[in-house]
Amino acid sequence: MKKIGILGGVGWASTIDYYRALCEGAGRFFAGRGAGSPLPVPPITIESVVQAQTRALRGRPGDEASWAAFDAVFREAMLTLERAGCDFAIIASNTPHARLHAIREGVMMPVLSIFDATAIATAATGATRALVLGTAVTMQARNYANVLAAQGVKANDTLPQDEIAEMQAMIDEDFYGGASSGAQDRLLRFCQKHAQPGTAVLLACTELPLAFPDHIDDVSFEAGGFLFVNPSAAHVAAALDLALEDEKGA
Repeated sequence: MKKIGILGGVGWASTIDYYRALCEGAGRFFAGRGAGSPLPVPPITIESVVQAQTRALRGRPGDEASWAAFDAVFREAMLTLERAGCDFAIIASNTPHARLHAIREGVMMPVLSIFDATAIATAATGATRALVLGTAVTMQARNYANVLAAQGVKANDTLPQDEIAEMQAMIDEDFYGGASSGAQDRLLRFCQKHAQPGTAVLLACTELPLAFPDHIDDVSFEAGGFLFVNPSAAHVAAALDLALEDEKGA
């Protein structure tokens, strides 16, 4: 099995969920092949950054130089994982993926993009439109829109700044350290305002899927009258495919 590096800490609750999902997913794979307990799981190293620091280091949209310090923190974390012998890495957060082109500089191991995994998963649902929900950085950037377009899916136009601010506030107030008791209802009300019929709603902040514990490992699912795509689950599935590819070919 290939060794997986997880760059986590943004935030810690979704980092835990990534680790759980990777281990349980590998366990299901080997159980299906008749392996006994303890079931094998890939070797994994986690490098956890400090969310309070990385939030303070966020740059300004369109100002590449303003992101230099933010990029440097994530790049050094990637290099730490590389030095730990990881064969490839994933970032357990959507927001830093907007800077993946810069974070990857000087990093030799592959880094799996959550954007690519999600775009493929969204197209597989048959949806031709998508509403991207996440942090302010994710919703202001057009990274998701670009990769979705390559899969034949049209993303929503950038929402007004007050609506983006409402989603960021929701994440900060209802999803820090997990999902609050009112998180799902608040999220569904936001979807009712912005999701058109036939639209796949992308839970493009790794905390957002925590509002749907019954679907936490589902790449896509329906709830509250909406079709959701879980980028975290799609990302984990892509990581397991790579980590276990030698075993699958055996």
